[in-house]
Amino acid sequence: MRPVGRRTRRKILVQMLNKVPALTVGFWIAKTFATTVGETAADDLNARFHLGLTVTSLIMGALLVLALAVQLTRRRYIPVIYWLAVVLISVVGTLISDNLVDNFGVPLAVSTGIFSLALAVVFVWWFMSERTLSVHTIVTSRRELFYWGAILFTFSLGTSAGDLVGEQFGLGYATSLALFAGLIALVAAAYYVFKLNAVLAFWAAYILTRPLGASAGDLLSQPRSAGGLGLGTTWTSLSFLIVIAAITIAMTLQQRREPAATGKLEPQPLA
Repeated sequence: MRPVGRRTRRKILVQMLNKVPALTVGFWIAKTFATTVGETAADDLNARFHLGLTVTSLIMGALLVLALAVQLTRRRYIPVIYWLAVVLISVVGTLISDNLVDNFGVPLAVSTGIFSLALAVVFVWWFMSERTLSVHTIVTSRRELFYWGAILFTFSLGTSAGDLVGEQFGLGYATSLALFAGLIALVAAAYYVFKLNAVLAFWAAYILTRPLGASAGDLLSQPRSAGGLGLGTTWTSLSFLIVIAAITIAMTLQQRREPAATGKLEPQPLA
């Protein structure tokens, strides 16, 4: 048997430690549906248990901290843990935006600006520290912290931006849904046709899926008098959670069949 060279060992190590799933169709479906759950579940929890935004935010924030603590201690991508963290961070990101707007009276335009600035700071800090924003190189704890920080602010930004367009600008849920779907299609076209930078295309699409999911959630859950389909937040949340669970199970089974395929990277240095 030929000895394993240094470069090969390094490549295998990076493959084993990557903490983000492959960017498949399943990834984008699960991510978009998680954003919908974030929108509808936050409303449902607040209304059903009458805890108020502050108490609901503290409870969900504590659950998120626990989920991230488990996620950060894993040495590889584990679908159940990863997607649980995504769903919880979606809910918390929505609650952060709702607290600013509803509890502190911050206008939606201002909260959108605040979260845009916060996300920009995370990206600049991340790039200055690591010289990359690629999700294919989430192979250290520091990079993973930057990654989850960016995700949190994409959810909060998407909530504020989606509400700003759908409610304050008066476009309605269906029109907002079509608008954000169209913007994502433009990003995809820019990437596949005009060779837009892959990292830029990923984060642009990732940010836009948040208001897309929020608009879909509002369209399905809100009463007909408000422009929705009247399915309610509970049934909408449960339906989308079932789909996310099914995708997670499929990813787990695929990972067990092909353990080397999950988190597969191109040979590239850590820095």
